[in-house]
Amino acid sequence: MRVDDSIYQMIKTAAEGQKRNISNFIEFATLQYLTSVQYVDNSEMNEILNDKELVQNLQEGFKNLKTEDYKIV
Repeated sequence: MRVDDSIYQMIKTAAEGQKRNISNFIEFATLQYLTSVQYVDNSEMNEILNDKELVQNLQEGFKNLKTEDYKIV
């Protein structure tokens, strides 16, 4: 599998954070992605939108992402 160096470093960091080797982490992450629900239904979205603290945190996180004011740990 070929990936850019920056992506490789993200994968390596994530694998180390979970005490996994890189191939095991890729397998784990792929399975997690393939078996997760990729959408929310209307009732779940309403619950999310009605949680004012969550919405505020998400908006702040999005703002930080746009201004590159974050650190990957």
